[in-house]
Amino acid sequence: MGGDFAPVATLSGAILALDEISPKDQIVLIGDEGIILSELEKKHVDPLLFSIVHAEDVIGMGEHPTHALARKPHSSISIGLDMLKHKSIDAFAGAGSSGAMLVGSIFSVNNIQGVIRPCTSTVLPQEAGGISILVDVGTNPDAKPDVMYQFGLLGSILAECVYKISKPKVALLNIGQEEAKGNLSSQAAFQLMNHSKDYNFIGNIEGRDILRNKADVIVCDGFTGNILLKNIEGMFRIIMKHGLADDYFNRFNYEQYGGTPILGINSSVIVGHGISNDIAIKNMLILARDVYNAKLPQRIKKALAIAPEDII
Repeated sequence: MGGDFAPVATLSGAILALDEISPKDQIVLIGDEGIILSELEKKHVDPLLFSIVHAEDVIGMGEHPTHALARKPHSSISIGLDMLKHKSIDAFAGAGSSGAMLVGSIFSVNNIQGVIRPCTSTVLPQEAGGISILVDVGTNPDAKPDVMYQFGLLGSILAECVYKISKPKVALLNIGQEEAKGNLSSQAAFQLMNHSKDYNFIGNIEGRDILRNKADVIVCDGFTGNILLKNIEGMFRIIMKHGLADDYFNRFNYEQYGGTPILGINSSVIVGHGISNDIAIKNMLILARDVYNAKLPQRIKKALAIAPEDII
């Protein structure tokens, strides 16, 4: 029920996803059952193709996440995360309140032991082909050096096991390539990452190089990452408006990627864009399946089990 174009876009995307998932997989629709059945009837789709779980409450985009989760235990987000906690579903995806998705995930399925702060990422299409992963993109605006060090590990595991990038190159976003560049937090993060045995750190990367195939994982604090992400989204809209699109620029369309997994929690939760249309919802569901099949939380647990307990 969440997202700017819900429930029509959500249901349309779920219908599209039916053609791309295995017959062994099942899509569970969590929301107002009456509205779901009515919309499926309008689209001449058999409701038996889905499992439907009734949720009478809706958490609005502007509501305080913690307060909303407490006041609305019958929202689709609250019910979905509870089902995930009790393993009634294997992955949970939604385009509603990202804050409620994050807070609810931490409270319900909890952080993986050893993860300091869960984070989110985005995909950056690279000029010569392929993608890079930018992490964090808003979850941790004031990330400390040890947290950014761990972003490198989480992003590296995501790149390797979901996007099939072998030995991902991890870089730190900074205002220069020299190790002494940047603010104190960036300089301290560099020193930690530069001696990492947990992933392949290649040094600092400047903003002008983030789309030039220099790194597979680009680490920054959530404040910087969110500004960068929204700047790219804004530039994409301008490019579309002026008719300058080509095959490369078309790869910046958020619809293609669907959403982002919350990295560092004990299950598979995918946060979609609030303006998701049917194509984006379909791809969000496909990503949820891929993240679950890749056993991302298990891979992170294994990495943390062999990583040094104190990286400082």
